Amino acid sequence: MTRAFVSLGSNVGDRVGHLRRGVEIVAGDESHRASSLYRTEPWGPVAQDDFFNLVVEVDTRASARELLERCQRAERECARVRDVRFGPRTLDADIVLFGDECVDEADLTIPHPRMWERRFVLVPLAELAPELVAPGAIDAATGEVARVGTLDSLG
Repeated sequence: MTRAFVSLGSNVGDRVGHLRRGVEIVAGDESHRASSLYRTEPWGPVAQDDFFNLVVEVDTRASARELLERCQRAERECARVRDVRFGPRTLDADIVLFGDECVDEADLTIPHPRMWERRFVLVPLAELAPELVAPGAIDAATGEVARVGTLDSLG
């Protein structure tokens, strides 16, 4: 079993519904926990609506490549469109950590290369696994993050 962490975000359409579906697909039938849900400002140069973000922790038998395929399937099922880099999206699913593995391939980099810059990843990650987020890392990251509840508490 590998302890993996996937960051999920949505700022188009039924954000909570997209995140729920993303968690279902990414976790499959494996043991998992989802962080609280956070309203976050968009990251990057494109003007757009705020995101809802969370991190899901999965104890998985899948390989990193198989988990990436689940992430891509979740994005497809939520009708993700890739018109503009860092643009609006129904669902964004990124593997941020996969056990202690390091992967550097054209379509997969683990740990996620920008996770330490993004408060919307670090805050929910620290909620699930505080031992993985170094003291001061959240303060050094950018972006406004506000807890809004959980997937179960929101419609």
